[in-house]
Amino acid sequence: MKFRLYLLTITLLTLLSCQKQQAQNIAIVDSATFATKIASSENPQVIDVRTPEEFGSEHLVNAKNIDWKRSSFEVEAKKLDKSEPIYVYCRSGARSKQATAKLAELGFTTIYELDGGFMEWSAQGLKSNKN
Repeated sequence: MKFRLYLLTITLLTLLSCQKQQAQNIAIVDSATFATKIASSENPQVIDVRTPEEFGSEHLVNAKNIDWKRSSFEVEAKKLDKSEPIYVYCRSGARSKQATAKLAELGFTTIYELDGGFMEWSAQGLKSNKN
């Protein structure tokens, strides 16, 4: 019985520490902070995880479209530099949350997620490929 309790405790601690490590790599930031961080980066890796149709209608300047819903997401993400910051957004925040978790799992060290997604970015009147 003590062995089972010990094993359960070790398993739970391991799971919790892994989740905490992933969360430390991901910073969820507001539109203004996201814009400032991108502007201060020499060659920012800005990733739009929406569909190609959504991306085609309007997107952040210099963003690359890697559709979260496509099976090629992981293959495309692995082509990016894991040691450099990566900036991720979607329409409202749901897909980017999943994508950033996957990027952390893949070993990306600094991940910025746009809180509220492109909808919030647009509502703040920030620059896109259309304005």
